[in-house]
Amino acid sequence: MTETATFSAGGYRYIPAAFQFSSGVAASPGFELERVRLARPVALAEGFAAIESHLAAIGRPTASLARCELRSPAPLTDAGFAEFNRAYVATLERWGLVRDGANPVARTNVCPRYDPPAAPALYAFCYTVPAGDGARATFALAGAGEARPGPGPYSERIACFGDTSPEGLREKVLVVIAEVERRLGLLGFDWPSTLVTQAYTVYDIGPLVGELLARRGALAGGLVWHYARPPVIGLDFELDAHTVARERVL
Repeated sequence: MTETATFSAGGYRYIPAAFQFSSGVAASPGFELERVRLARPVALAEGFAAIESHLAAIGRPTASLARCELRSPAPLTDAGFAEFNRAYVATLERWGLVRDGANPVARTNVCPRYDPPAAPALYAFCYTVPAGDGARATFALAGAGEARPGPGPYSERIACFGDTSPEGLREKVLVVIAEVERRLGLLGFDWPSTLVTQAYTVYDIGPLVGELLARRGALAGGLVWHYARPPVIGLDFELDAHTVARERVL
């Protein structure tokens, strides 16, 4: 089982994963997570500038950035996704968050089916702030798709690749739920401690929501269903979850 690591400069723990993101973060003792959503997604460079400006305005360092939520024009090939990730990580490296290939910042990156951005854009972000007594324990997971871990191409790792029948979708959703529950457990959380669950797909998961999510206690705050595709061609379903202390819209 993967252990969590501590990013002391940011005030949070994280689940190590690929170089482009961590699998999830949880605020360390003495800190809590806040979330900002932009009224409209903005191009990534402008988004990173907005993050810097907001964090400076509230007296927090860029190291406190803990999760980014992105929107992209369309799903990418494996090679295109890798190229995008290298460009995305460059800013985090410049800010000193990525060290020796370890990236603590969680990420969700999806592609809206309608009104997509012209280029990759920032939709929302989370960061840590000092917490007072009695603060709620907070966390934010990266988006999890139905690709199983491994070194091979996505097409070889995606559950029920190309199968969006009711049976195929059910298996995909189960694979993703298992991964989300693994991440929750590693960070010391569970479904009942989750305030927001977000799903990303253009396929009809309606018949599965009750049986596979609500019965688990995963929807105490309802389900936020974004009509969007995961970022890699062949992926059909993605899920993330978070509990933060405060949310605001800029």
